[in-house]
Amino acid sequence: MSFLPKPKLHHPNLPTNKLGYTRRDYEGTISTLCAGCGHDSISAAIVQAVFELEIEPHRIAKLSGIGCSSKTPNYFLNPAHGFNSVHGRMPSVATGANLANRELIYLGVSGDGDSASIGFGQFAHAMRRGVDMCYIVENNGVYGLTKGQFSATADRGSKSKKGQVNADEGIDLVQMALSLGATYVGRGFSGDKEQLVPLIQGALLHRGPALLDVISPCVAFNNHEGSTRSFDWVRAHNEAVNRLDVIVGRDEIVHAQEPGTVDEVTQHDGSVLRLRKLAPDYDAHDRDGAISYLAERKRAGEIVTGLLFVDPEPSDLHAALRTPAAGLNRLGDAELVPGAAALAAVNASLR
Repeated sequence: MSFLPKPKLHHPNLPTNKLGYTRRDYEGTISTLCAGCGHDSISAAIVQAVFELEIEPHRIAKLSGIGCSSKTPNYFLNPAHGFNSVHGRMPSVATGANLANRELIYLGVSGDGDSASIGFGQFAHAMRRGVDMCYIVENNGVYGLTKGQFSATADRGSKSKKGQVNADEGIDLVQMALSLGATYVGRGFSGDKEQLVPLIQGALLHRGPALLDVISPCVAFNNHEGSTRSFDWVRAHNEAVNRLDVIVGRDEIVHAQEPGTVDEVTQHDGSVLRLRKLAPDYDAHDRDGAISYLAERKRAGEIVTGLLFVDPEPSDLHAALRTPAAGLNRLGDAELVPGAAALAAVNASLR
């Protein structure tokens, strides 16, 4: 079953924001992801972020591609506009929608397979062109829908569930976004909601390309010794007649951490993530410094989380193309089809 509606009845005294909405008004259908999946924690963080920002749900357009992560827009902001595109093509759809209607807030949700493999070129061009959107990558390092092969973000030297060692260097989407000109770049952990919610809020309010890489371990296929992004997984096998995948629900891993510290977070299988939270004196306006700092901490075996870079004076695709303030969807034939004389003038200017 892929669609589970939530009951419409709820307590009449639920807290509301200034718009009169409750958190329930920002939710979606019941998740069909594996119990304990970090992606559900990200959905909950999005719900809280938009509720606290007091944004009307219909002002948001949520877009996704293909993969476990790309299913999650079903689980938040049910009244929002939504479009589920084909594999890796979410950035193109978001670009076209943003050019047509600049009045909406664009929220793209993707995964490490969707953005770092088949959609890598799409991701890169969305960043370098400056598409005004909050781009969230739910990064678990595996292809969950096709039984846990390495994704392009898997770290070199990490082991698959079958014990295979990844010989390829992992793609760091944060480093790519920084080098391609993204004006808001952060990394979060699905188990640290206290940090993740404000990161999402800042990305939604930012006017420019905002990238959030959120480490979100896969409970089904990344819970084995040697994995660098692990939760628990169980496989049952019946030699007589069939093979069965059994997913055992786990409690969500929640982690609070002080800024400027390195903490070790033990996963369900006993493996450990080392997380460094940025110190208060970190300069988030230094793009080159952010790139160097990430490389330095990676060599130390750490995953840096927090707001890594923000441009205080961002620009976007509309500024580069000098599109009208009203938005292309509000223009009539006179503006959109100016005639042969206007075309001739444009051609002449290019000779």
